[in-house]
Amino acid sequence: MPTSSILASFNITDKKTAEAFVDALERSASEPKHKISAPAPVHLVKKEQILEFFGKGGNTANE
Repeated sequence: MPTSSILASFNITDKKTAEAFVDALERSASEPKHKISAPAPVHLVKKEQILEFFGKGGNTANE
């Protein structure tokens, strides 16, 4: 969403519109945020396992 739409000014001239706006703000504050999930399981590995996978053996990271 462009920043300009967030910074837009508008005037509320009647009570019904003001109440609807406040209700919308309150609902948006109380709604749960989206949960972020990984598309696949995440596995943590050690540096040595990565080097072994790429065929570089044990402690040859300085090569």
